[in-house]
Amino acid sequence: MSTLIDEIIALEWRAFDKVRNEGGRADCQDDFGTFEIMRKSQFLSWDAATRDAYYNDLLRATLAGRNLIQEKYARMMASTAPAQYATFAHTLPALNPGQLATIEEIIAQQLAWREAFAREWPHMSSQARLIRTEEDTPWGTSFETYLRGELGTYSEATLGAYRQMIADLRARGDNLTTIAMDHTARLYGYADLASAEAKLAAAA
Repeated sequence: MSTLIDEIIALEWRAFDKVRNEGGRADCQDDFGTFEIMRKSQFLSWDAATRDAYYNDLLRATLAGRNLIQEKYARMMASTAPAQYATFAHTLPALNPGQLATIEEIIAQQLAWREAFAREWPHMSSQARLIRTEEDTPWGTSFETYLRGELGTYSEATLGAYRQMIADLRARGDNLTTIAMDHTARLYGYADLASAEAKLAAAA
């Protein structure tokens, strides 16, 4: 599992390095350490079927000369910079009605989990993105908008695997945000999510 995750992150990092921003290269494009922790936290929380499907997306994109990371950030601009987005939206791969419906179904569950996480772990939540698209600004992208942008780059196969993963987690009573944030805490050197929350609470 770790080897596949490392390969996914390597492919993403190469794509991220090539992302071109209007204001020039972003500082985060030179911060592999943070990038690795954030992405590894996500992929460690996924099941094998979803990881495999997304890895195949990245391989196919590389062969086709597509940059899924560039496309992800471009799709986010539908909310953060709508006027600018309107000038190039037609150049992005079109999403069919089934993909759009699956994306919104996943987002609805993810938002419920993200808000539940915020209630249970407020200090860790405060270190993450704002939650809802209506909170977006030109300088800050919410969890919802980021997720919608990323899901918009996934193939139908990956969206299907992701949807099934979400259903399985819901059936078990698990929260994907909590799982991912526990991995984040551990990758930053804490024993677990509770230890990170306690440390942040004490510093507040």
